[in-house]
Amino acid sequence: MKVVVIGSGGREHAICYSLSNSRKVSKIYCIPGNAGTQSIAENIDIDFNNFKNLENFIKLNKIDIVIVGPEKPLVDGIVDYLEKKKIKVFGPNTLASKLEGSKIFTKKICEKYKIPTAKFGIFKNAEQSEKFFENCNYPIVVKADGLASGKGVYICEDKINALKAVNEIFKGKFGKTNEVLTEEFLDGEEMSFFIISDGKTFKQFGTAQDHKRVFEGDKGKNTGGMGAYSPSRLENDELNKKILRKIVIPTFNSLKDLKTEFKGFLYVGLMIVKDEPYLIEYNVRMGDPECQTILPKLKTDLFEIIEACVNKNLDKIDIEWFEDKSICVVLCSKGYPDKFENEIEIENLENIKLKKNEFIFHAGTKNIKNKIFSNGGRVLNFVIRSDNFKNARNDIIKIINQLNWRGGFFRKDIGYKVIDK
Repeated sequence: MKVVVIGSGGREHAICYSLSNSRKVSKIYCIPGNAGTQSIAENIDIDFNNFKNLENFIKLNKIDIVIVGPEKPLVDGIVDYLEKKKIKVFGPNTLASKLEGSKIFTKKICEKYKIPTAKFGIFKNAEQSEKFFENCNYPIVVKADGLASGKGVYICEDKINALKAVNEIFKGKFGKTNEVLTEEFLDGEEMSFFIISDGKTFKQFGTAQDHKRVFEGDKGKNTGGMGAYSPSRLENDELNKKILRKIVIPTFNSLKDLKTEFKGFLYVGLMIVKDEPYLIEYNVRMGDPECQTILPKLKTDLFEIIEACVNKNLDKIDIEWFEDKSICVVLCSKGYPDKFENEIEIENLENIKLKKNEFIFHAGTKNIKNKIFSNGGRVLNFVIRSDNFKNARNDIIKIINQLNWRGGFFRKDIGYKVIDK
């Protein structure tokens, strides 16, 4: 089978790597890909936002299945477009993708279907929100409504910071918006919970704990993700049942009421407060770096799972996992998530010898004349599957130090809640 993977990050490299281990996959194209995918797939320099050009490539090369990695093309309707052209594609349609594309859309579903979530308000301008800020309890959370690459969330300790956040959002920091969402601050612990669905059936697809803040101890600005570990230390059978019953099933029912369905990966971002789950956000694709953390634990052929979803046969697949734990540390460009330099050469990468349970997934990289250079804020993902989180993290740090890349930095405390307590 021939497969196209759309995207250029660490998530897409991890997906390509898993697909490359399938006996059913004969050829992988990655659009546009990165320096890591280039070693296991053929990178194709096409703008995947140009759906017509993408369609032409798919038909010319007789692609069997398209797998969409990032959120923007999903929200923009790539699945609807390709399916109308009779092309098999893995990912949710435009309406289902609004679960991520509009936080306000999701909040209104929570309100209607009694899904536990933080109390919230919706404001159409800064003046409306200013009146609200005068009488609310702090801290509060201010969110941009649309896609913001994991960065459009502010935790505000006072009115001054809340107003600053609202003004930045309305001035277009994360794109044009007509509304801002404010939420009460939930004091608990975050958990990433994953589902895979074919539109009829869904199955659990692992848990993780993501570290969004740029500095150690979960300090500093939000990022796209500085690292993750799996499974979440909070996971247990009773909590899983609550998440499915109170959050996932009502959400899928809401989509049925809207005469649509969900096909693909669903990331359920949760806050666990006193053993009770509250929905923080949905992503309509695998998280990044959670994907890089979870996929190495997958024992079942990823392509067979995705093929079953596309053909609505997921109920016939048993998803099996290795018993090991997994941890991922992200090596970032100095200055991220603010200003940083690109095209800094990454030397010594080819000299690192990995064991079978060790992985390096490229994120922001590119190949120039057979040399690898940085090409983004998050550059490389270092992942180890092991029976011990602490040993795995120590080994990752040794590998990163062995690389000795002058252009980067990383958090040395990923997984500290499960390792150091």
